[in-house]
Amino acid sequence: MNSSVIDKNKVNIKGPVSSGFKEILTDEAIDFFNEIHKKFENRRLELLELRKKNQLKINGGIFPDFLKDTENIRESEWRIAPIPEDLLDRRVEITGPVDRKMIINALNSNVKVFMADFEDSTSPTWNNIIDGQINLRDAVRRTITFTNPKTQKFYKLNKKTATLMVRPRGWHLVEKNVMINDKPVSASLLDFSLYFYHNAKYLLKNGSGPYFYLPKLESHIEAKLWNDVFNFAQIKLGVPLGSIRATVLIETITAAFEMDEILYELKDHSAGLNCGRWDYIFSFIKKFRKHKKFTLPDRSEVTMERHFLKSYVELLIYTCHKRGAHAMGGMAAQIPIKNNEDANLIAMNKVKEDKKREADSGHDGTWIAHPGLGQIALDAFGVMQNKNQIDRVLNNPDIVQADLLKVPDGDITYAGVRENIKVGIQYVEAWLRGNGCVPLYNLMEDAATAEISRAQLWQWLHNNVIIEGNAFCENQFNDFVVDECSKIRQEIGESRYKNGKFDLAVKLFSEMIKKNDFDEFLTLPAYKFI
Repeated sequence: MNSSVIDKNKVNIKGPVSSGFKEILTDEAIDFFNEIHKKFENRRLELLELRKKNQLKINGGIFPDFLKDTENIRESEWRIAPIPEDLLDRRVEITGPVDRKMIINALNSNVKVFMADFEDSTSPTWNNIIDGQINLRDAVRRTITFTNPKTQKFYKLNKKTATLMVRPRGWHLVEKNVMINDKPVSASLLDFSLYFYHNAKYLLKNGSGPYFYLPKLESHIEAKLWNDVFNFAQIKLGVPLGSIRATVLIETITAAFEMDEILYELKDHSAGLNCGRWDYIFSFIKKFRKHKKFTLPDRSEVTMERHFLKSYVELLIYTCHKRGAHAMGGMAAQIPIKNNEDANLIAMNKVKEDKKREADSGHDGTWIAHPGLGQIALDAFGVMQNKNQIDRVLNNPDIVQADLLKVPDGDITYAGVRENIKVGIQYVEAWLRGNGCVPLYNLMEDAATAEISRAQLWQWLHNNVIIEGNAFCENQFNDFVVDECSKIRQEIGESRYKNGKFDLAVKLFSEMIKKNDFDEFLTLPAYKFI
């Protein structure tokens, strides 16, 4: 493997480049990315600075609200461009990382769409990212295969497969293995550029298109940046404008107030909005972290029936259907439980109830993390008479600021503290080893759910909340960490614990919670270690 620095028009690729990687990192693909970088990188950095300024306003008590300047967009009549045929039916979507076996199994699943994820369910090691691009290229061309080295089981695509969508990393993330002018490049623009360059024309030729999910947007201005990137890329590559379609995850509290505006900015490229529920809860904690009155109870009590989440769902469905767009439901984190029929029945019933709630509410589809949930979700969405229920326009729910900011009541318990610690530490440890999608205690955890664990602990500690009669303090937190790590050792075995990255994970996780300054994302300080 060649690990020397490759200089291509001031783009320095510092990560190792194998012969397979060279098929993705071609001169032409790098030039294409460089053009996009030169055109849009400064705007990306400006928007990240704007996020910081907006956070200072929230810290000072100026909370998000519907924008007066864009009221005309919310009140006027318009719709997004017609939806492509292979995106009309999205009743069940499976998501997962971009490793080879996962891609094959997901595309072969009994679902309508597979979202290949470079973001929350992928640990962004250099190998994971570029291998992921290779895997997607092969999947698009239907040449992808995989042989399990232990069992010799052979995997290939079925004749009929799910529609492919891709989620690039968020605007806040960089790729340290690709540098321009000694600075790491935007991970978002790199992921998008490489996938689009290598696959857009092939997808269009074969009756599909370059379809994306866009994560972590905080405003319609950030959506406009993506739209401008799309237009530039399509013109540059010579494909028809509007070929790209993107679904935006509404997973920040600020974006919830700008759903109409986000759809409007992307209306020629839109494929709807999605209730990214776990990141949304994390965002709620993060944005209001300086205000004790916004303290949330145990994660287990923050369910979709709570008023602030129910209001968010109602507003999203109403907005999307009014604009002719898909309103996608959220993730079911449960996974089938082997060797325990009673526990598995309880878990599957939870999935069934959750998906029925979404379908009855008006969602056009939902997310699952495991193929074993596919039929349950399909059955729940069997209530739809057509490929979607976009034509089902709900009455205006008249959601106002107070609805979206209503803090749920509930208890904060030591059991909740312990749960957050053991999930957070084990997720960070797996992420440091290169695994971003981790089954823990019969749930599929990714960065979003780990962020809730981390953010809640920070919020409870720094706001000195009372837990079971005592003010939560650093000494208690330290004691719980030691105790939970001892339990983890017993659960997984001494050898696995010692050979893993638990010492580093505990150090990183604990430091992020005890420090006064809140890290915007746990993956930012952890990235230097992979």
